[in-house]
Amino acid sequence: METSSLSRSDWTLVLSLSLLTFVLGTSEFVIVGILPDIASGLSISIATAGSLVSAFAISFAVGTPITMSLTSHLQKRKLMLGLTSLFTVLNLLSSLAPMYEWLLVLRMLTAVVTGVLISLAMLVASESVPPAKRGVAVSFIFGGFTMANVFGVPIGTFIGQQAGWESTFWLTTLLGAVAWIAIYRVLPNQLSQEKASLREQMALLTNPRILIAFLIPAFGFGATYVVYTYLVPILKDVLGVPVAWVSPILFAYGFISIFSNIAAGKIASHNPIGRLRFVFLVQAFVLAALFVTTSNVPLGLLNIALMSFMAILLTTSTQIYLIDLAEKFNPNAKGLASSLMPVASNVGIGLGSALGGVVYATSPIMTLALVGGLVALVTAGLTAVSYSLDQR
Repeated sequence: METSSLSRSDWTLVLSLSLLTFVLGTSEFVIVGILPDIASGLSISIATAGSLVSAFAISFAVGTPITMSLTSHLQKRKLMLGLTSLFTVLNLLSSLAPMYEWLLVLRMLTAVVTGVLISLAMLVASESVPPAKRGVAVSFIFGGFTMANVFGVPIGTFIGQQAGWESTFWLTTLLGAVAWIAIYRVLPNQLSQEKASLREQMALLTNPRILIAFLIPAFGFGATYVVYTYLVPILKDVLGVPVAWVSPILFAYGFISIFSNIAAGKIASHNPIGRLRFVFLVQAFVLAALFVTTSNVPLGLLNIALMSFMAILLTTSTQIYLIDLAEKFNPNAKGLASSLMPVASNVGIGLGSALGGVVYATSPIMTLALVGGLVALVTAGLTAVSYSLDQR
């Protein structure tokens, strides 16, 4: 990885922002691992507890772009420090929630704060490092989420299972405080501020080029989650792996995504949208191949490993692409543009899971692979259209 033009202060900033996204990712994803404990502790059903996940995703998707637009005129350093403090307080209050309704509201507020902080971290990184190294910087910051899935979520889940679900939120509270200290030391004071009104910024969302660029990560994540949502039934019922293998396989799946994240930075370094056309074609083949390879355990596991590697190759390129399009069509809405990739990923995860649920309920289970491959083909088509418009 070429890093020669990133100074020591650049790396300190990038790693501090990566720590922040690790904390945000751990807080967002760990809830799945402690749902049974929350349900038991608050005397609600697991299905009711599950609404904490969907409410978080919806609040993230709706609240993030609106809040980014409303706060774009504020000084970014103060805004990030204030929101990180609020994130820490919200996690502390979540650990003290006496009933489900309180926890639901706190998680919805946490979702909006999380979305805005992610967007600001990406924007600050893209503004603060040399242009040729934006791909490296943004891929490292996205890597915080990868590390959250690989390490943060298992640790948080274990703590919650051993000491009660409240202790998981104590952990994220502590991590939030550590992240605040880290970014306080490195965030620059001179960062861009946008003076446009909410209406002027929201006009960005009516631009056809932005809408196409938004759909690329939405469909790209959706393609993976059509299959990934039902990966455990595929492992147990199709591949027939022992139950004891499931957790190690899921850990390996997350670990492989670390290398995917590194490759995402390489792809973003030159002609990213042109390269993504072919990335999505390969993803379509990898997903569809599961229809055949899952008849053999070694081949099936190798195919699942490739699925993990392909899953997040799109992240860095689409994040930078949306900011660059905003710079061209609506420079005062770069903050809003920086929020669109994280929003698109949540939309894609939700839609992919829903589509997978319909397929799972109505068709043989491995039809999921063919549908996921088809969605990836659609993504390749959208990327080709966007690339063609760029060339014009």
